[in-house]
Amino acid sequence: MPKINLTEARVGALEPRKSAYEVRDAKLGGFGVRVTPSGRKRYFIHRQHRGERVWKIVGDAGSGSDTGADAMGLEEARSQARGMLAAIRRGEDPGSACADALFEDVAATVFRRHERVWKARTLEVNRGYLKNQILPHFARRPIAEIDRREVLAWFAALGATPVAADRSMPILSVVMREAEEMGLRPEGSNPCLGIRRYRRKGRERFLSDDEVRRLSAALEAHAGNWPRQVAAIRLLLLTGCRKGELIALCWSDYRDGHLFLRDGKSGPRTVWLSRPARDVLDALERTGTWVFASPRGNGPPGRSALDHFWRTVRAEAGLEDVRLHDLRHTHASIALRQGETVLAIGRLLGHASPETTLKYTHPADAMAKQAAEILGDILGS
Repeated sequence: MPKINLTEARVGALEPRKSAYEVRDAKLGGFGVRVTPSGRKRYFIHRQHRGERVWKIVGDAGSGSDTGADAMGLEEARSQARGMLAAIRRGEDPGSACADALFEDVAATVFRRHERVWKARTLEVNRGYLKNQILPHFARRPIAEIDRREVLAWFAALGATPVAADRSMPILSVVMREAEEMGLRPEGSNPCLGIRRYRRKGRERFLSDDEVRRLSAALEAHAGNWPRQVAAIRLLLLTGCRKGELIALCWSDYRDGHLFLRDGKSGPRTVWLSRPARDVLDALERTGTWVFASPRGNGPPGRSALDHFWRTVRAEAGLEDVRLHDLRHTHASIALRQGETVLAIGRLLGHASPETTLKYTHPADAMAKQAAEILGDILGS
């Protein structure tokens, strides 16, 4: 970590980098300035005392030439740092302008920042995990004091709900990482890093050929009264699209025999449609903007209506354990059985990486076993 004789000019000249970095003061040991990727600069102290690392914010150094009304001058910061370091040597609490920043306040700031990054549905889900799994444990706690031992205890306490635990951990990690960026925690102090997630049995469910026929028959029985709901479920199976991608579909997104998704989970993408999929869309009446408009008008479609219809249809087909998302799994497994590669299936499903596609290809195990037995018969004869 570099050490220089800090001056107002040198602090002002420090430029942001891709990751946060610190510059130590050669004049006062344990004192320095931290620069975040956003350009924010904060004076800090850092000292080892009785085997423990003490890291505290002294004050805001501003951002370049724009120091702001609350920015602290270098000499004032150095003077306060000297007093805080002396307090540490005496075994006293040195205090800090940001030492008492509470977890819930930092989390609220982080979520506001991510409103432009996370999709609306992701933001809604993450708020639920923050409220129900994270805040009950960490609320009213100074974020600078939360350590790995506390995070491990919280994670263990969620063992009865491993799915919620595994999905909450990345959210907590984002808050901790952003706290570092804001200068509220030392760099590299994220207590969530390296904690192993719970091992859960895969939830992938693939429909057999007989189950697909039963589902088709149940859908056909409702085609006259619920044409759009039936069409939506058929398209989920025929395209492998996610439910959210399909119900947000506008008629303008369907052209030249393709679907042009404006905002898929992994970004904009093109969905190549088979002739049966095009027939499903072409049979629908084009009224208004949305392909699957709300039954109450031409507003955006909701998820609940399709979910309710699905529960009815799957019960009639004897598929009570099948989720709508399992139709996407089934689409992938059928493509695999027909000889498509993992790369091609990934393109069909809109996956950003091949690793994501691999979890959809469990039927490959049975195919490999069958291939081994055939080869054994041939080579062993």
